[in-house]
Amino acid sequence: MVHIVQGEQYVSEDPSIVISTLLGSCVAACLRDPVARVGGMNHFLLPGADTARGECENIGIGVHAMELLVNALLAHGARRERIEAKLFGGACVVAGLTSVGEKNARFAEEFLRREGIQHVGGSLRGDSGRRLQYWPVSGRARQVFMGSAAPELIARETRPVAPPKAEDAGALELF
Repeated sequence: MVHIVQGEQYVSEDPSIVISTLLGSCVAACLRDPVARVGGMNHFLLPGADTARGECENIGIGVHAMELLVNALLAHGARRERIEAKLFGGACVVAGLTSVGEKNARFAEEFLRREGIQHVGGSLRGDSGRRLQYWPVSGRARQVFMGSAAPELIARETRPVAPPKAEDAGALELF
C-alpha cells in the first residue's frame, strides 16, 4: 500500500498496488486508462479565496496537481481520450467555516469537463472526512466515512466501468 498526502500523487501499472489517502475538504482525483492498465491518484487543496468575479484565487494549485497526474499517466502509456476519473472528498468538515471543500469539488468537476475526461464515479461533498483506497489498475475504490456519517454510509465501494472493447476487424469467434 502506498499512502499519499496533500500535494502528492502516485501512478502505477502494478495490479497489486493500492493507493490510500485521508480527505476532508481536500479532493483526490483517481484517474486511469483501462486499456493501458495504468492509473494513479493525487491529493490537492485549493486554499484561495473568492475574488470579486467569483473565481478562486490560487486555482493553479489544483490545475498543477491535475496536469501532473494526467502527464504522469501519459508517460506510462495512457491515452488522454481513454482516461476516466473518480473524484472523492470536498467535504465541509467544520460547519460555518469557508466553503473550500465545495470550491475543490467544483474545480475538480469543471477540470474534467473542460479536459474531456470521463467522470465515472466517486463521492464529493458532504460533511464527513473519508479514508480512501484506490486500486489504480482495476479502478476499484473504497472509502470509509469518518466523523458524523450516517451508519449506512460508513463504507462504500465503487466498481470500475468495463474497459472499452477492442475493434474486431474481421475476427472470427468459434464456439
